[in-house]
Amino acid sequence: MKKIIAIISVLTLIFSCTEKAEPISVSPEDLHASVDKVTEIMIHDIFSPPVASRIFAYPNVAAYEIIALKNPAYLSLAGQLTDFTAIPEPNESKVISHEVAAMVAHMELSKRLIFSEDKIEMLRDSLYGVWGGKNPVLFEDSKLFGLEVAEHIGEWMIKDNYNQTRTMPKFTVDTEDPTRWQPTPPAYMDGIEPHWNKIRPFVIDSAAQFKPIPPPPFSLEKDSDFYKELAEVYEISNQITAKGDESEEIKIAQFWDCNPYVSVTRGHLMFATKKISPGAHWIGITKIASRKTNSDFDKTLYAYTKASIAMADAFISCWDEKYRSNLIRPETLINEHIDENWKPVLQTPPFPEYSSGHSVVSGAASVTLTDIFGDEFSFDDDTEVAYGLPVRSFTSFAQAADEAAISRMYGGIHYRAAVEIGVKQGRDLGKFVVDNLKMTNNQKVAINQ
Repeated sequence: MKKIIAIISVLTLIFSCTEKAEPISVSPEDLHASVDKVTEIMIHDIFSPPVASRIFAYPNVAAYEIIALKNPAYLSLAGQLTDFTAIPEPNESKVISHEVAAMVAHMELSKRLIFSEDKIEMLRDSLYGVWGGKNPVLFEDSKLFGLEVAEHIGEWMIKDNYNQTRTMPKFTVDTEDPTRWQPTPPAYMDGIEPHWNKIRPFVIDSAAQFKPIPPPPFSLEKDSDFYKELAEVYEISNQITAKGDESEEIKIAQFWDCNPYVSVTRGHLMFATKKISPGAHWIGITKIASRKTNSDFDKTLYAYTKASIAMADAFISCWDEKYRSNLIRPETLINEHIDENWKPVLQTPPFPEYSSGHSVVSGAASVTLTDIFGDEFSFDDDTEVAYGLPVRSFTSFAQAADEAAISRMYGGIHYRAAVEIGVKQGRDLGKFVVDNLKMTNNQKVAINQ
């Protein structure tokens, strides 16, 4: 009798373990959830646009490298990204889920890069509970490998000069030179990330590789090119504000605002309204394109990784020019020389004018996404719905980038040269990334799988 009971117990244990040892399914929606959570936390923690681009890029690279180990359609970035070496391979005696490991690495690195760690830990613990419940051994081995890769990427990441720039001096405002940038109302914040050009690039050779042509020479002579651009900002602003909130130009400006530093003053109270950064908006567009094409986990990760790398380098390139040309914003000059009561449609962000950050980043992102999803890729952009703005529709990524660029003029925060030359700067950089970053063995395999 005791032997029978013992046999039954052993069989029960075997069958119960067999029941639990299910395959672990990881979907593109799990990846979207992780990326969305990072975006949500960055809004909460108020990271600047350049810093936000760094937060997106490293976790994507870590996760992508794990997928590139098992999917022959994708190539490792080792030796392609600056100073980046190959990740360790999993122990041959272990069976792992590369998708689980990729998600673990993505969430672990994201946690290291933000402040509100508890918020990403909630998502992580929820997914860990599901995966561990399905197949404890497979999950544990996959998790350990994901953490090992995160450590490898983390060691590379901390050598990109970010920590060093945290201790560098604040930007010094030159109040004697009328051409130079001055802090703008209402918060009169210091210049953001004046040393961002010292951050190690991912693909471009140097921060100055895509240095744009200079803006028109500063002049307040009314027949000068510079003054004509200044007057144009003022005139366009008056024309569109006269139409009221139903103005299409105002809708465009608000849709692409993406300013995480908007300050609101009510009486003696000043507070910030929280929005996504320009990079986060294009990360949202990447999600939209991936969903529309029913992209699998691997292709979705490929798209996020390529786009985030291009945008990270775009911020380095743009910020290099911003603090080189150090050009004064339209708001300052219009208030001093044309109309002291004038206010731009959008709040002027706290850094020099030239070139336009949103234009550069949008140009780079649009070229990268076009390379992945095609030239005439129409989409409905619902990225801003969460912030009270309606959906806008586009016939291509290029059209969206052009609208993002001109939105800065409609918003009254940039001159024409900054947006037109800026979007070209971004497109040239994006093309360089596409041409030099080899991520697929066969482009058709990656696009059509």
